[in-house]
Amino acid sequence: MIYAINYDLKAPGRNYAGLYDAIKRCGDWWHYLGSTWLVDSQLGADAIWNTLAPHVDNNDYMLVIGVTADRQGWLPEDAWTWIRNRSAALAA
Repeated sequence: MIYAINYDLKAPGRNYAGLYDAIKRCGDWWHYLGSTWLVDSQLGADAIWNTLAPHVDNNDYMLVIGVTADRQGWLPEDAWTWIRNRSAALAA
């Protein structure tokens, strides 16, 4: 399943490298938008959150949500290719 991980990190100057590494460990990932990652993961949303939660502060916000076939936006072609290829692999 492809999940979108979206966040609003509130601590200016805080080192969030641990969070970014934790996201990358959740599965194959794509990251082009500043506060959004797409992750193709065998984990569910709860397990992804449990992996990431230790790396955020109580005043940070995060949304982990499954990406459906109903999607639209303005992204570079390589982003849409990544999404289409991952979605096709899941449907197969």
